[in-house]
Amino acid sequence: MHPAQSSQFEHAALKNYLLDHAYDEMFLGQSDLRRHCEPLLDHFLSLPPEELQRRKQSADLSFLNQGITFTVYGREEGTEKIFPYDLIPRIITAAEWETVEHGLTQRITALNLFLRDIYNEGRILDDGIVPREVVYSCKHYRRQMMGLQVPRNVYIAVCGTDLIRLESGEFVVLEDNLRVPSGVSYMLTNRRVMKRIFPQLFRSYNVRPIEQYTQLLLGTLRSLAPEGRPEPNIVLLSPGVFNSAYFEHAYLARQMGIELVEGRDLVTHDNVVYMRTTIGLRRVDVIYRRVDDDFIDPLAFRGDSILGVAGLFNAYRAGNVTLANAFGTGVADDKALYAYVPEIIKYYLSEEPVLKNVETYLLTRPKERQHVLANLDKLVVKAVGESGGYGMLIGPQSTKAEQEEFARKIEADPRNYIAQPTISFSRAPCLIGDELQPRHVDLRPYVLYGDKVTIVPGGLTRVALNQGSLVVNSSQGGGSKDTWVLSQ
Repeated sequence: MHPAQSSQFEHAALKNYLLDHAYDEMFLGQSDLRRHCEPLLDHFLSLPPEELQRRKQSADLSFLNQGITFTVYGREEGTEKIFPYDLIPRIITAAEWETVEHGLTQRITALNLFLRDIYNEGRILDDGIVPREVVYSCKHYRRQMMGLQVPRNVYIAVCGTDLIRLESGEFVVLEDNLRVPSGVSYMLTNRRVMKRIFPQLFRSYNVRPIEQYTQLLLGTLRSLAPEGRPEPNIVLLSPGVFNSAYFEHAYLARQMGIELVEGRDLVTHDNVVYMRTTIGLRRVDVIYRRVDDDFIDPLAFRGDSILGVAGLFNAYRAGNVTLANAFGTGVADDKALYAYVPEIIKYYLSEEPVLKNVETYLLTRPKERQHVLANLDKLVVKAVGESGGYGMLIGPQSTKAEQEEFARKIEADPRNYIAQPTISFSRAPCLIGDELQPRHVDLRPYVLYGDKVTIVPGGLTRVALNQGSLVVNSSQGGGSKDTWVLSQ
């Protein structure tokens, strides 16, 4: 590694900024700055350290006052933490975004067709493109969905797809989040805080807006209402205040002007869902649900759930209420099925994938399993159904004991794990103390699918704030920054 060399690098804030083989979002090399980043860097370097710290404190206070926190489960010292926010925005050019937008539109279209197919005709299974056992052994597969007509054939109305940038600068898909994708409230509040703290800098860049997201989400939900309900009553179903994303549930409901409800606020009668109100029952037509399948209806799924609504699935099956996302969508974001998405795109759309996948080893294949077990110190191993950075082994950063533990887990249940190469994905400058230092980042754009596919320009850039870390999840010490997509 070498500190980058340029006139700006003589600045004290950059004295320890190290470049290596990873793609840097701001610097081209030892002495070059990406042209679209020049005004940004000049602006940050022109501010005294104490002024930057003042603005950082102002941002933290803003997050605290708005209650923008997340829950770290399993920690003794208290669970609520402010979501760490980095002041330096990540910039994506118009041309780069065009490719991302095209690739994500293609991907959500193909995955919707896949879900419709596996729960109906099953052509892709008959043709052997995706093995039946991969689908039927997935814990998110819902046989109750077989033959059920989904409104507008939209299984995935809301998607948050995680992208990383390789050393070449190319964006690739790390994983799809199709069940109850979270984090969009951080994207929106990051932007609001950024515009308030750096108003001149923001105005000087031609940044495409994202504030319209909640109205686009509302329009998407409205478009999926059951037939004959021109003025649908839409609610957001939350597990409640103890859920790690409760701030987001409350924020989105407030922004859309819809009711935030929990399972106990809803009741079903004659296969129709109603909301309890102070003046009696009111019919519910569309539920934007932030509760997993397992817990949403104790009669259809987990009988011990107290979060859901008894009889909801029957009302859904009768076509009297729409849920976004549909039941059973988790099959398509199973990490083992992820390996087949390029073939799924070719099968349904007769197109090559615009956004590639990361190379993935399926551990149900004996040859690939042997390779992975022999190279656990070099690979990343993930549990197929976990999220949030849990159930994961990062080989190069793991101990021998951790590798041995994962080897035992893989041997006992190979279907539950996949492995991928350890990728040195892109890094972006972050304010660490009084210095700028590079940290690994990913990008989660949010895709809406109703009458059409809509993607607000940007997404949540998550940052691995711990030095050397490749884990961007907030539960594992990650933070976020604003993402600026340029108009031209």
